[in-house]
Amino acid sequence: MWFENLTLSIPVERYWQALLDTLMMVGVSSAVAFLAGIPLALLLIVTAPGGFLQSPTTNRLLGYVVNGFRAVPFIVLLVALIPFTRYVVGTTIGVWAAIVPLAISSTPFFARIAEVSLREVDPGLIEAAQAMGCKKWHIVRHVYLPEAMPGIIGGFTITLVALISSSAMAGAVGAGGLGDLAIRYGYQRFDTQVMVIVIVLLIAMVTVVQYLGDRCVRWLRTR
Repeated sequence: MWFENLTLSIPVERYWQALLDTLMMVGVSSAVAFLAGIPLALLLIVTAPGGFLQSPTTNRLLGYVVNGFRAVPFIVLLVALIPFTRYVVGTTIGVWAAIVPLAISSTPFFARIAEVSLREVDPGLIEAAQAMGCKKWHIVRHVYLPEAMPGIIGGFTITLVALISSSAMAGAVGAGGLGDLAIRYGYQRFDTQVMVIVIVLLIAMVTVVQYLGDRCVRWLRTR
């Protein structure tokens, strides 16, 4: 076959290491976004007008914080958080330095998507649970989350895809991963081969994530 005689301009080990770095960045930051985003979304729902913990002031403040972080482009946030990143992980370059802004950027993004799914839960179910004397935690645990979970997982899939894109963008400041490989070897050295391979790997990652996310959503909806 034609590809048997293909000569790579850089060793395959570099691609493998860059892929592992990207998976690390996306994996850790998405876990943080999931664990922090769902409680944040629940707070936005239950403190909103009509929620069982109605608190307009708290809801407004949370909304301002979430909207503020979402409004800042990731590359700007990446640079703005350099002092905080250095304080948290002790460095401003490398994989772990990228995880901090990735997690901070993706958490409010995912929280808003999860909030939309939680808001679509039938109010009649909430009222029925309250009429039966369910405690607030039970309503969250047994009504809100199970009913909204397909939408939440669908939103988490979107967040993962956005994180893959942002992790590649973080390569512009030496974060490592596929983005760093594309910039240092593909762009700065005008190596088209590296750019093409990195793009193919990123497309493959997004395709796999989207496929698994869609399968998971379909499974949750048929339970």
